[in-house]
Amino acid sequence: MRFKEGENVHVIVGNELLSGWYNGKEFGTGNSLVKVSKDKIIATKDCFIAKEKEAELVVVPQLVGDFLENHSKEDGHTLHDLLCDLLTSRASLDENVYDWIMENNNENGELLARAWLDGYEVEKEPLYYVRLPFASRSTDFEKETTYTYIIVNITTDEMQPSTSNRNYGSWKAELTESEIKGMPAGDIYWQFAVLVEDSEGEA
Repeated sequence: MRFKEGENVHVIVGNELLSGWYNGKEFGTGNSLVKVSKDKIIATKDCFIAKEKEAELVVVPQLVGDFLENHSKEDGHTLHDLLCDLLTSRASLDENVYDWIMENNNENGELLARAWLDGYEVEKEPLYYVRLPFASRSTDFEKETTYTYIIVNITTDEMQPSTSNRNYGSWKAELTESEIKGMPAGDIYWQFAVLVEDSEGEA
């Protein structure tokens, strides 16, 4: 098994299982070096070392994913930077994440910290159709309801009605809540939003 320097590992020493960091190979013997404390390094064979199980990735909403991307460790940000921005920044993204944390302080605050420390996956946003009803009479006494859908051009933001709820070319019928509410008169259109998964088979 190959190990990377700095990787978290477990090592068996006598009857003990210790946690540490892989520190490369010992010159001359080829044994692996594992640092188990600030001033203690153990030399041992690879068969006594196992990789530490990786933490399971937590799932966060899209706005939290965007926030963490703006505060990544790769760009030199620290957890302290992240928390300071949450408490002091007036940027809309930071304020929205702050509001999300305050909705459930203990759970969401811990989720944010784990996501920053161990990595995360972004929750897939639900998709909706904007389905507007209109009536067409089939007889003098019966009325059959049919629907038209609002589709959006993802390159021009142009909107138009369509009798189909299929995506085609640059036109998209499946929209997120924020996309619908971001349309002109979006709050009105949102009242006609239906989940895509609840509308399968309809056209």
